Amino acid sequence: MTSIMDVTFAQSAFPPLALGFFGLGTGYLIYGPQELVGWPPRDEKVDRATGIWGIWMPGFCQLLSGVILFVGLTWLQVFKAPPLYMAALAFSAYGIHWFAIGWNRSRGNDPRPNAGMSVAFMVISAMGATVFFKAKDWPVGLLFLGLFAVYFSDFFASIGLRLGERALGLFHLATGAWLMYLAYATAVDFSIGYHWRV
Repeated sequence: MTSIMDVTFAQSAFPPLALGFFGLGTGYLIYGPQELVGWPPRDEKVDRATGIWGIWMPGFCQLLSGVILFVGLTWLQVFKAPPLYMAALAFSAYGIHWFAIGWNRSRGNDPRPNAGMSVAFMVISAMGATVFFKAKDWPVGLLFLGLFAVYFSDFFASIGLRLGERALGLFHLATGAWLMYLAYATAVDFSIGYHWRV
């Protein structure tokens, strides 16, 4: 006869938020200048380089963060804050979509299918804004408003409007800068007890 042991893990105060913020912010800061001002000019080599960066920084960093959050929330139950469910969903979905964005860029694939993707990611961005503003975490709520603006612009960039691409670059850079702040603030808050993310 076998018995099943219940194993309980201690709650963790260290969800991998800074990694997800940093990865996405890096991707936005790489893609933004090209979309806003055309630097560096796109060619096959540049597309391969930005594609690889897109897969590994925003793609892998966010997917890893999302998987850790989901496992910590569901299987191990080391994370307890309900808004982290939204963070897990967003990091996972955004990470997976960056694998596709990076792969398509590196292969020189047609960007027009991104129009439909943009609609879906406007929805998940609205979800995130709703959750984090309701949870009174306005810095992350503001991030999701920036993400909504990114995907709104991406819709028009995907269908070939130059103004849409420039707006996408602007929102990539602005949201990327905010993500760098969030990554920095989260890391110093968790590591040395600062309170930058009020």
